[in-house]
Amino acid sequence: MKITTIIAFTLVIIGALVWLLVGLFDFNLVAMIFGSGGSAVVSRIIYSLVGVSALWLIFYWAVYHPFRRID
Repeated sequence: MKITTIIAFTLVIIGALVWLLVGLFDFNLVAMIFGSGGSAVVSRIIYSLVGVSALWLIFYWAVYHPFRRID
C-alpha cells in the first residue's frame, strides 16, 4: 500500500502543478501534450487518474491519520 500512496501523491502534485499553470498562465500542459477536444482520450485518462489519486489520499488520510493529537 505504500507504493500506491507514493504514486497517488506524485500524481496529485503533478495535477496541482498543471492547475497552477492553467490558473496563472491559461496554459493547459496536458492538453498541449496529449491533445484536447472530443478525441483526447489520453487526456481524460490522465485527469481521471489524478482524481482517483486524490480520492485515494483522502481515504488513506481518513483511515491511517484520523485527527491525531500533537502534544
